[in-house]
Amino acid sequence: MITIDSVWKIFGDKALDALDDIRSSGIGKSEVLAKYNCVVGVADVSFSVNEGEIFCVMGLSGSGKSTLVRHINRLLEPTAGSIVVNDKDVMSLAPDELRRYRNEKIAMVFQNFALMPHRSVLDNIAMPLEIRGLNKTRRLEIAKHNLSLVELDGWGNKFAHELSGGMQQRVGLARALASDPEVLLMDEPFSALDPLIRRQLQDEFMKLASVMKKTTVFITHDLDEAVRIGDRIAIMRDGRLIQVGTPEEIVMQPADDYVADFVAGISRLKVVRAHAIMEPLNNDDQTSWTDSVPTFGPEDNLSDLITASIEYDGKLRVVDDNGKTIGSISRSNILKTVIEGTETS
Repeated sequence: MITIDSVWKIFGDKALDALDDIRSSGIGKSEVLAKYNCVVGVADVSFSVNEGEIFCVMGLSGSGKSTLVRHINRLLEPTAGSIVVNDKDVMSLAPDELRRYRNEKIAMVFQNFALMPHRSVLDNIAMPLEIRGLNKTRRLEIAKHNLSLVELDGWGNKFAHELSGGMQQRVGLARALASDPEVLLMDEPFSALDPLIRRQLQDEFMKLASVMKKTTVFITHDLDEAVRIGDRIAIMRDGRLIQVGTPEEIVMQPADDYVADFVAGISRLKVVRAHAIMEPLNNDDQTSWTDSVPTFGPEDNLSDLITASIEYDGKLRVVDDNGKTIGSISRSNILKTVIEGTETS
């Protein structure tokens, strides 16, 4: 659905000169700033997002993640590189086409809610449809439906200041969904909320995502959130992409020490799956397993495996979708995985 290819964003009047120097001489960010008075925001980033996927981009403040996501809807223009969304070259869009693309094909949920204070909740949700020229009856009908999706029935005639922060963010999500976009961009949408509210909205978003199957680029600085929500995660540092992978791959196979430090404190219990720690079988012998042996699928998580190993002394059995044994897991496999995931000083 989305292909980002060799995207650079350099802020400053001499951005192109700085880029030429980076490419020819390999100068770093500090040299770019000193020599050209330019700041490198995104540096040669490439990745793709599959249709219906939740793709989390994470990193510390200043890593370039929010800068990157604003290129997908061209709130920022890249210094170099290409952006293709559903086979459409976003960089080739004329101003009228770009406005239509933003209104019909792509939607964004911001960290600061961005609700219009003089509009009711329903009118805020219906605003993209009003811009599109949809008649009032139809757009309010759609707005009410999306208000129900985020579980805010009865709040349609209220104004933003009458809602809590969590409720305002739900309205922002409902507004984004009302236009039925192909792509949903979410820039740290829950980071300004209290931890309990943030987790509740994560749950609601995941529930909605499982039903609506919207292709989503989700920006966050919280690895726990990325692991919980994302189908895949991209980790950025100093404008560059360090690693892309599933939560399990990021946690189990960090690309470098920076990523390893990032994931050191993450609990592996819900991330690591049976297939990652099992001992594969090299034969087709299915007769050695009795009915008393706990049996798991390759996607069952470490937490369930630990619970089973407490009550059963032998090896656990892993089977594929056809019921064929594909591997076994011993207590030592489980303990090794847990110990390797323990943060050390």
